Amino acid sequence: MENQPYHNPVPPPPVSPLSPSDERMWAMLAHLSSLAMFIFPFGNIIGPVIVWQIQKDKSTFVDFHGKESVNFQITMTIGYCVSFLLLFIFIGIPMLVVLGLIGLAFTIIAGVKANNGEHYTYPFSIKFVK
Repeated sequence: MENQPYHNPVPPPPVSPLSPSDERMWAMLAHLSSLAMFIFPFGNIIGPVIVWQIQKDKSTFVDFHGKESVNFQITMTIGYCVSFLLLFIFIGIPMLVVLGLIGLAFTIIAGVKANNGEHYTYPFSIKFVK
């Protein structure tokens, strides 16, 4: 058998960047996927994490919005847990209602802003993911 030179395999083609409309769509989905909390527990965190992890390397715009959404949803989940613990002294019920309305409103606002191509930072959010 002849000695054949070693051939390097052909490298995969580079990942094409997302189009501006795709960037806006994925950024919006990073926020709106948090509404999965109405379907299964911790869906408000799992949905944005999945969207962010899939698309973060393809677009800095989606990466920014994914991090913002994940941070906000973790912050809201901590608030929900504290409110749940305060149910025993009855202040937890109004806190849960207020947090739910605030979370829904800010999520929709963030989704609309992302779809318009704007950067949106939630008014209050602990930065767990940087």
